[in-house]
Amino acid sequence: MKTKNTLLKFCAIACFLLTLFSVVYPAYALSLRSPSSLTGLVELKHLAKQSLAYNTALKNNKPTLIEFYAYWCTTCQAMAPTIKALHDSQSSQINFVMLNIDDPKWSEQIQHYNVMSVPQFTLLSPQGIPKKTLYGKVPKAVLANLLQQL
Repeated sequence: MKTKNTLLKFCAIACFLLTLFSVVYPAYALSLRSPSSLTGLVELKHLAKQSLAYNTALKNNKPTLIEFYAYWCTTCQAMAPTIKALHDSQSSQINFVMLNIDDPKWSEQIQHYNVMSVPQFTLLSPQGIPKKTLYGKVPKAVLANLLQQL
């Protein structure tokens, strides 16, 4: 009888700990993300909403910056403030297009622009001709200079 009570107490404690772990650990794991990466994710989502439609960008005779991105990509999140700053200062002269590689509707564009990693920044002339492709974390000054050259 004593063994049965001990076993029941052990099971109760184990269940309590598992429940506690399943509630506390996700909150803890979320707190491990730095505030800057959370900010980057928020900015990335905001940029995606502000993005000019791909087909519109190809038809309006302005240079275009296409960013191929994914929400899970920490480099994409880190680049979001840079792209936002460029967008805020140059969106009247340059199209900013965001294409999420996880969205199957962009598979043709992913193939066409030979996207192999994210982020990928493809710069197009006003006629839609690819002029330059950059990968990964690109300094703001480099991107700004290339956009000016377009």
